[in-house]
Amino acid sequence: MSASITTTAERGAVREGGRPSSGGEPVLEIRDLSVDYGYGDDPTHVLRKVSLTLNRGEVLGLAGESGCGKSTLAYAATRLLAPPGLITSGEVWLTGRDGTRADLLRLSDRELRSTRWQDIAIVFQGAMSSLNPVYRIGRQIVDGILAHRPGLSRSAAAERAAELLELVGIPADRLRSYPHQLSGGMRQRVMIAMALALEPQVLIMDEPTTALDVVMQRQILEQVMELRDRLGFSVVLITHDVSLLVEVADRIAIMYAGEIVEQADAGDVYRRPRHPYAHGLLGSFPPLHGPRRELSGIPGSPPDLSRLPQGCPFAPRCPHATDVCREARPVLGTTRSAEHGRLVSCHLHDPELRDVLPAELAR
Repeated sequence: MSASITTTAERGAVREGGRPSSGGEPVLEIRDLSVDYGYGDDPTHVLRKVSLTLNRGEVLGLAGESGCGKSTLAYAATRLLAPPGLITSGEVWLTGRDGTRADLLRLSDRELRSTRWQDIAIVFQGAMSSLNPVYRIGRQIVDGILAHRPGLSRSAAAERAAELLELVGIPADRLRSYPHQLSGGMRQRVMIAMALALEPQVLIMDEPTTALDVVMQRQILEQVMELRDRLGFSVVLITHDVSLLVEVADRIAIMYAGEIVEQADAGDVYRRPRHPYAHGLLGSFPPLHGPRRELSGIPGSPPDLSRLPQGCPFAPRCPHATDVCREARPVLGTTRSAEHGRLVSCHLHDPELRDVLPAELAR
């Protein structure tokens, strides 16, 4: 592995138009990933055979209420899941720049350490709790770089750290600042800079705008999208705010009770949600354009994952639930009209139940 790090100008010289064409090439594939919390005879199944594909150069949004398994999915895929979390089955395939593929769940600790930051990086929810409060941010960035590039001189790593701060809109002289001397938005930008230090292929952002005001949310997301276009990495953006994903994501996957219940292009999810839960999420925030309307929301609360109801987990909250919904668990698959790129886990789209499909899910 080379100890050199290319500059932003050098990267721009070898890319035409900034963002490379993905051509549908998968860079990260999660297959049938299952996670339990707890050991013994009665564990809680928090993820149940979740499958997702992230294509090169795209932004994949992952949305859902708190407690639906979004963060667990991110931590399990990167093997950062703390006990008592336990991965019980599945595969996580990462395609390298040279086309080689590796299952992250079966790498040795040494191989995994090399892969993190260099090929796949994560931005955690709380920047203040992720940064060490007793070290200057410059030292934290430099130490992270040298841990993975030991052949690099400390002065070169410091130059790279200064470049990274400027890349995310922070003056290089703030390298000597402690985390508490930065605003919330600046701390989050530092975390993004650290994640991009070794030019990863995949950037996982776990609710990166939590606790930030709406103006700062937009600034950070716009900057991440600009960096994505310039540097060519792929993004998994996790949030409970679907309105953010509609603006920045290429595709959106909706999670509920540890499962994917709908997946489609971002525009299709926004204009034509097929799952009642996705429709309810979209009705929970005000529209940015058009006439004002009353927010409908979703009645009830997410289920206790240790005591899931029989049948569809969303059935107790669904206004369109039938007897079939309460008895049998639906399977993620195509809709009755086989819409391209659309997957839905809902009995209402079964051709045999055509007469009960509500108009708002069929338009």
